[in-house]
Amino acid sequence: MRIGLLRLLREVWLGFLIGVVAPLGVWGLGKVHWSSSSHSHRAVAPGPHLRRPVPARSFLERLIPPPGGRLPGVHVDTQIRKAVAKLPLDRKIAQLLLVGFAGRTIKAPFYGTLGRIDLGGVAFDRDNYQSPDQISTLAAGVSNTTSDPRTHTPPFIVAPQEGGDFSAFPNLPPFDNAADLHSTSLAAREARDASKALTQIGFNGVLAPDLDVSASTDQPLAGRAFSDVPSRVSAYATATIGAYRSAHMLSAPGHFPGIGAAGQSTDQGPTEVGLSMKDLARRDLVPFRAAIRAGAQAILLATRLLRGQLGFKGMAITDDLEAGAITSQTTVPKAAVTAIQAGADMVWISGPESDWLGAYRAILAAVRSKRVPMLRINTAVTRIITAKRELGLKNQKRTIPLGAPGSQ
Repeated sequence: MRIGLLRLLREVWLGFLIGVVAPLGVWGLGKVHWSSSSHSHRAVAPGPHLRRPVPARSFLERLIPPPGGRLPGVHVDTQIRKAVAKLPLDRKIAQLLLVGFAGRTIKAPFYGTLGRIDLGGVAFDRDNYQSPDQISTLAAGVSNTTSDPRTHTPPFIVAPQEGGDFSAFPNLPPFDNAADLHSTSLAAREARDASKALTQIGFNGVLAPDLDVSASTDQPLAGRAFSDVPSRVSAYATATIGAYRSAHMLSAPGHFPGIGAAGQSTDQGPTEVGLSMKDLARRDLVPFRAAIRAGAQAILLATRLLRGQLGFKGMAITDDLEAGAITSQTTVPKAAVTAIQAGADMVWISGPESDWLGAYRAILAAVRSKRVPMLRINTAVTRIITAKRELGLKNQKRTIPLGAPGSQ
């Protein structure tokens, strides 16, 4: 049977995915009861024939493991364990944040805040961008502000750079929309070009590629989806993620578990994906299996489905919590706490600063009040630090030429 995820995903956001240009999560408003049938996922109301109450469990709660237990799928060496254990709580919480900011120069107030908080990463977008030299200056400002290893872990410096119309930096590669690429070899070449260009200007990751399987040409994702054939999107995933990985650049494909059949972009508000779990596995999950085999280090959404059936070992970062599908239903700080409770390792908040500072304080308060277990935080931070070590990120200073674009 087909199900509307908006109807079933009560008090959950199915967009806990890292890296997309337009936020594409799914958010609902309450909780539902689930039948025990292995053939369907329909909501059922508890009746008087039940001997004891059936606890309400959301769709996401069914998929995500409890916050306790062993760290699934990540081999943690002694050095990383010690690094995580040594971090004070406030720095651990800050590592969970991937944030954006307003401004196009290193005089932006954000850089002062960054110097005081050990943020996990900074995500630039089109509003920050004027030119390659100018954005290079801004990226150098991030590196220089976080260069002291006594106070900062080297941050992810990333951008949603899917290609063409769906890139933060329009005159940097990849230059084509995914839907306009005629072959996976061309896609790989553009990903290699993007890796080189972004590395040169000080970036170490991309919030890309989009691995949604397009439903039809009139769907919201049509321009950014490579194909409506799962096997072709899988080949695209292998080609592009392999190219980024070879360049030692973080690649974060979205939007797990696949929302190519969504009725509208969640920039606009909540939406529905009319697919059963069986259909989702047959169609939308196929490219993510390929992405994991290709070595993706981050994917949007941490679930038992992702960790268990697909065997993903890396980070799960939320899609942008500033999406209309989220902000129309709750506040960003509340959404951030819910995401971390549910199993996300990082939360992406594009801004304003008051929102991600509010999220930082809300998560910190939730840990101190034991609403979020310390083990959940340590698990998330361990995955983050592991990815940073695998990428070879280091605290370093970069020279900004006097009078360079963005320095004034």
